[in-house]
Amino acid sequence: MSEAIGLVRLRRGRPRRTALWIPLGIVSGYVLVAVLGPLLLGYDHVATPVGDRLRAPGSATANGTAWLGTDGLGRDVAAQIVYGARTSLLIATVAVTLSALVGMTVGALAGLAGGWSDVVMSRVIDVLLTFPGVLLAIVVAGLFARGLPTVVLSLSITAWTPFARVARNVTLSIKEREWVSAARLMGVPRLVILVRHVLPFVLPPIVVMATLEFALVVLAEAGLSFLGIGLPPSTPSWGQTVANGKEYLATAWWISAFPGFALFLLVVSVGLLGDQLSARLGRNSRSRTS
Repeated sequence: MSEAIGLVRLRRGRPRRTALWIPLGIVSGYVLVAVLGPLLLGYDHVATPVGDRLRAPGSATANGTAWLGTDGLGRDVAAQIVYGARTSLLIATVAVTLSALVGMTVGALAGLAGGWSDVVMSRVIDVLLTFPGVLLAIVVAGLFARGLPTVVLSLSITAWTPFARVARNVTLSIKEREWVSAARLMGVPRLVILVRHVLPFVLPPIVVMATLEFALVVLAEAGLSFLGIGLPPSTPSWGQTVANGKEYLATAWWISAFPGFALFLLVVSVGLLGDQLSARLGRNSRSRTS
């Protein structure tokens, strides 16, 4: 009987592990391409060899074989995807890390302090959550010069609010626990209570939310670059490459199709990874409370 139960659990565990490792492997592949790809490619993203423009995938060019074709300016699409992966991952990592740190700190402090400060911060978070983040990002990106700092600022300006809400809710439930009350009665400073007794419980859901927010930031960055208000033309971006190919969809579909598929695969993989982490976190929390 025990062997049968163990076999059933093993069979149930295999799909769960597969659902986790497949998106994790895909995201890891993107990271490797972003880190190592530009080091292996002799590609000048500023040069425009017009003689090689609109070459089909697999065509020979002056710089070698264009496995994914070239765009309207003769630039290699595969190289643009590789360099665009580095740009997207860098921006998303910086923006999500900054948003998570700010949101976790603000939410945890508000929940731990309570009183009027918690009420004021909760109302501020509610107002910012109702405002369309993409619209505000477009406004901020349009006001300042195009570049990496502007894109990171525009994407982070409202992205910290979901992290703050989660951190506040977790802190409100944790600060009434026995060990937190005991530390407060013993006169432990509030900052020490926050670091030792609150943040270890806030961090796991913040990590899960960061994976989901990562996919949204990658998509938003591509949208800003597609609209022409994100990164400058000298910085490779998937959104710019897709936008450059919209005039050639009937004759050179590969210019927009391949970067668009790379963006789609990354966003879906990160989303699936976040769902799996969220499900595992939910099962672990239920097992601890049972």
